[in-house]
Amino acid sequence: MSKPLSQLLSKIVLHPRLAQGGKKQIDQAQKLSISGVSCHTGKIKPGDAFFCVVGEKLDGNNYAVEAVKKGAVCVFSERLDLQLAVPVISVSSVRNALAIASNFIFDCPSERLRVLGVTGTNGKTTTTHLVEHILNKSGKKAGLIGTLGARWPKSNGEIHNEKFGQTTPQAPDFQNMLSRMVENSLTHVVMEVSSHALALGHVAGTQFASACLTNVTQDHLDFHKSMEHYWQSKRLLFEQLTESAQENKSAIANADDVLASSFLSVLTAEIRKYTYSCNTKSGASLNLLSAEYGFDQSRLTIAGPDGEFALKTKISGPFNTYNAMAAILICYAEGIAMVDIIKALEEFVGVPGRFEIVRTSNNSSSKREPLCIVDYAHTPDGLDNVLKAARALVPASGKLIVVFGCGGDRDASKRPKMGEIAHRMADHVIITSDNPRSEDPQKIIADILAGIGRLSEVLVEQDRNLAIKSAILNAQLQDVIVIAGKGHETYQILGSKTIDFDDRVHAREALLERSG
Repeated sequence: MSKPLSQLLSKIVLHPRLAQGGKKQIDQAQKLSISGVSCHTGKIKPGDAFFCVVGEKLDGNNYAVEAVKKGAVCVFSERLDLQLAVPVISVSSVRNALAIASNFIFDCPSERLRVLGVTGTNGKTTTTHLVEHILNKSGKKAGLIGTLGARWPKSNGEIHNEKFGQTTPQAPDFQNMLSRMVENSLTHVVMEVSSHALALGHVAGTQFASACLTNVTQDHLDFHKSMEHYWQSKRLLFEQLTESAQENKSAIANADDVLASSFLSVLTAEIRKYTYSCNTKSGASLNLLSAEYGFDQSRLTIAGPDGEFALKTKISGPFNTYNAMAAILICYAEGIAMVDIIKALEEFVGVPGRFEIVRTSNNSSSKREPLCIVDYAHTPDGLDNVLKAARALVPASGKLIVVFGCGGDRDASKRPKMGEIAHRMADHVIITSDNPRSEDPQKIIADILAGIGRLSEVLVEQDRNLAIKSAILNAQLQDVIVIAGKGHETYQILGSKTIDFDDRVHAREALLERSG
């Protein structure tokens, strides 16, 4: 259904230096209607508005003529000199205009959902999966959007699954998803909100009902350039929550993160604020009193708003305790009874590629093969947390072995830091390739090695399959092996080529080879 462009233009900030000619084009545009929005010429349909987004590699202005040929009835751009056969609307921010237009064209779907946003460097995926599980087990109808894709229960009872290339989809795809969730009568959607998405305006205009901060540590400095820009981009989620028209809004923050108070400080008085902590003296809304960790479970005692309770989960490690506590508070703020939250949490079996134990069969035991863990840890803090959790599982006679690399075309400053962490925390380190992309794998490995003092104690094997095989075939039964960096990914990007590669598959093959 087409919509009057005049209604959209009233919501968008026009270019501050708009000249008379540009104003005439806007007057012409006021008489038009649009049926869709896009920033990709491959997705343009007749009647759409085209948005000239300027990215790191491509400039949408160079594709505006093609968009018009494919049926675009108007074009939005930050340029003042773009001359086309259709009206050109010069705006202050084309990304912000795209987000507002996407929200407009799909009838503001977030106004009919409870959108629960989770941001942070680590823990977003597990936390959102936990929240989705708890909500659905508690009688709500919840969808999920994040690193592993999107999914939601359809009206016919089937589960819809959808894959995409980013943690948070671009605005048109995102609002389209929310619209389809509304059509399927969902009550909630829990989503990972990345710093990129916030900085680039992918979720602008979305009416959030809840915002959660898991933590802030170094990542994505190739894009943000500074830690300050990085964490301030994440804080935009809390600022957007303040502006949201939703009722009964809540904010949840990890009190053990030094930036928690800064995130909470931007909130208005009517927003309910909750914090969680593993420090018993923190005074947080949710406090960890005691914890026992096994290789596939945790036993926790927690003090919460309704008193103390015991919790036994099938996910292990202190970092997963933080994730569970965040999920508890998000769901508690949404009105789920604590008894139902605990019951659902105890049934949760984990997230693919997050501290995932690889076995040759369901009946495998540590007496037959070394414990092998695959995890997505790809930041200094993430690697540190996973290795701490894995170290606690190593028996006195065993060793901790880590296999990891770093991604190419990404923040290079974290590479030596991750090398130092691996060398300090593990007994044996194998440096390999991750997704080198367009970078020379040996250059990436050299950056990692720069953080390691005694190189004689480190094995370098660029071939990731051979690195995994070496770790598993040479391990003793009492050893614990961590394969870090790619987690759930089923591919490896080598230059311009993408090949099939799943750490879990290669680890299982090596375990089978080891057993003969």
